[in-house]
Amino acid sequence: MKLSQAILHEELALFDRKFKEAVKSQTPLLDRIMRFIVNRKGKQLRPMFVLLSAKLCGQVTESTYRAASLVELLHTATLVHDDVVDESLERRNFFSTYALWKTKISVLVGDYLLAKGLLLSLDNNDFRILQILSRAVREMSEGELLQLEKSRSLNLSESIYYDIIRGKTASLLASACSAGAFSATGNEELAEKMRVFGDKVGMAFQIKDDLFDYGTDDIGKPTGNDIKEKKLTLPLIYTLNNTDKATRRKLIYILKNENKDPKKSGK
Repeated sequence: MKLSQAILHEELALFDRKFKEAVKSQTPLLDRIMRFIVNRKGKQLRPMFVLLSAKLCGQVTESTYRAASLVELLHTATLVHDDVVDESLERRNFFSTYALWKTKISVLVGDYLLAKGLLLSLDNNDFRILQILSRAVREMSEGELLQLEKSRSLNLSESIYYDIIRGKTASLLASACSAGAFSATGNEELAEKMRVFGDKVGMAFQIKDDLFDYGTDDIGKPTGNDIKEKKLTLPLIYTLNNTDKATRRKLIYILKNENKDPKKSGK
C-alpha cells in the first residue's frame, strides 16, 4: 500500500481535489454530509487501482481521473447503503452516516452519490467506462441478493461462495482495473486482461476480509457481523463441511436462533 501511495503521490493529490469537487452539492445538508464522508475517506484502494492500471498500460488522463472518481462514488454509495441494511453504527472507527442521519437521509445520500457518478461520466461522454462500471453495480447487487437467498438455508458450497464474492466485491475492483486501462489506451483487449487481474485480487481481498470478521483485530469496522447476519463465509463453510454431525447441528442452531448472542456467537 505504501509503495502504491508513493508511486501515485501526485496523482492521488490531484484525485483528492477532483473528487471533492465531484461530490459538491448546492443543498446545505447534503453538502455537509458530503464533507463528512470525504473527510473520513478510507484507503481509496479502488481509485488507486484505476490510476495504477492506467500508468501500467499508458498515461493517466482526465478520463482516468473521472473513472477513479466514478469508482469511489459507486463504492461510497454502496457503503452508505450497506450501513443502513446492516444497521451498522460504525464505519472506519467513527460514526457511520446511518448512525448520524438515520435511514431516510442515508438512503437518499447513497442515491445522490450514484447519480453524481452517472452524470460525471455522461456529461463527459465516457460511455464505455460507464458501461464497464455499470456492469459492476449490477453484479454487486446480484452477489448481495444471492448471499441473502443462500443464508436462509444455511447450506452453501464453496463454489456458490465464490460466485457471491465475485459479484459483491471482486466485480468493482475488476471494473476499476479495466476502466483504468481503457481510459489510458482505449484498448479493449488490454482492458479485459486488467479486468481478469482485478477479479483475482478482489476475490483474495474478500476472503481476507471474511477471515478478519472472525478475529479480534481493529479493522475499522465492527467484527462478528457475518454471524449476526447469518452470512455463510469461507471460514464457516469450511468448518461446517469438516466437522462431525453433532457439532454441525449445534453450529447451525446457534446461527439460526442465537446468532445475536455474543456469548454463543463468539462476539
